[in-house]
Amino acid sequence: MKNPILAAVQLNSQPDTRHRLGDARKWVEQAAGEGAGLICLPENFAFLGDEKRKLEEASEISEIVEKTLPEWASEFGVTILGGGYPVPAGTGKGKIYNRAVVVDPNGDFKASYDKIHLFDVDISDEETWRESETVEAGKTEAMVFKPDEDHLPAVGLSICYDIRFPELYRRLVIHGADVLAVPSAFTRPTGEAHWEVLLRARAIENSCYVIAPAQCGQHGSHRKTWGHSMIIDPWGRVLTEAGDKPGVITAEFDPGVLEDIRNRLPSLRHRVL
Repeated sequence: MKNPILAAVQLNSQPDTRHRLGDARKWVEQAAGEGAGLICLPENFAFLGDEKRKLEEASEISEIVEKTLPEWASEFGVTILGGGYPVPAGTGKGKIYNRAVVVDPNGDFKASYDKIHLFDVDISDEETWRESETVEAGKTEAMVFKPDEDHLPAVGLSICYDIRFPELYRRLVIHGADVLAVPSAFTRPTGEAHWEVLLRARAIENSCYVIAPAQCGQHGSHRKTWGHSMIIDPWGRVLTEAGDKPGVITAEFDPGVLEDIRNRLPSLRHRVL
């Protein structure tokens, strides 16, 4: 049996769900045509713009996404990771969850993860973010998608800012992850400074593949993201990288490479804490 192909879709999403999902579909179709079995979409793949408007439209956006992803997965016979979209939290606080889901080729939802680390930062005098004003943090649990198909790897779910919290990724590996998914919408300043080094660190310290689909370009009138989606192997080698334009990248998941690295450098077995 051939090794599975992983695909990361890079998008320039806007506050226009139906139109921008059409862009995403194009890249999903291309990835499927290139033989990808697991196709990952970035954070905010269905809407990226004004946070207040996203909050107001969350019910509609989530309804469209939860209808569309199963249709694509079934049509193309692939597993899709939708890397982050707004879902009404229903906690009485008027907030949303930032949710990633996995849909299998039958169109069934197989895993769900609500982002637990919220992006409340002061990058500069001009760039301040308070994700917690609109987003409710998810429950602190490690979510690993373990596919029914034998040829696909187990995938640990996370979203964007989570990448700065290595303890989450160690828990994902302890729970069986062979691939760490980091769908993101990294800002340009933090992306330029930290994106690659953080992703490679998570791959190296956990002896895992990392797949990181990202947003790129300008979104609405204010927000700009870094792009440079990546797929990285367990040795920390960048297998493929997307640059700063929309598109799709693919790479092979080789279980032999994973096993060899974990055997030759068995740091996971040597951990004390």
